[in-house]
Amino acid sequence: MFVYNLGMSRPRLIPDAEVFAAILRLIAADGEKGVAFSAVARATGLAAPSLVQRYGALSDMVQAAWLAEWDRLDALTDTALAEVDAAGKGPQALLKSLGSETSAALLAASLRDATLRDRAAHWRNRVEAALEGKLRDAEAAAMLFAAWQGMLLWQAAGNKGFKLKDAIKRLG
Repeated sequence: MFVYNLGMSRPRLIPDAEVFAAILRLIAADGEKGVAFSAVARATGLAAPSLVQRYGALSDMVQAAWLAEWDRLDALTDTALAEVDAAGKGPQALLKSLGSETSAALLAASLRDATLRDRAAHWRNRVEAALEGKLRDAEAAAMLFAAWQGMLLWQAAGNKGFKLKDAIKRLG
């Protein structure tokens, strides 16, 4: 039996991870306003009604993508914590290993959504606790976390003047 494809059929199954990656690319390009079922359908090859059936409301689909991104960041944090602890490295090594992985867009979205905000708070507490273990000072850990997040925000805007090692020196 000979089966041929004229290139007109759509894929029937695409893993959530691929759909979420497409959503995050759309957000990176145009912000959340750039995400629509039709845009995700074009980016993935799935039919828009299939996306509606799979995720329900557009906001639920976007939230699912952000939650998957939190899952990815939590897994990366687990790995970074284990590697930094095994190597006996300090707070700067931990934050550097997480630095390029934290997204200002993820954190901004997390401020607008209670479920995402809880995930962000849990992650922040984990990272601050790890910093406190290295600095032996809860207040210094909280200040370093805040300075690091500020640095990432301004770096995303093109300002590279802030040095994490300078903040660590100031905190003692």
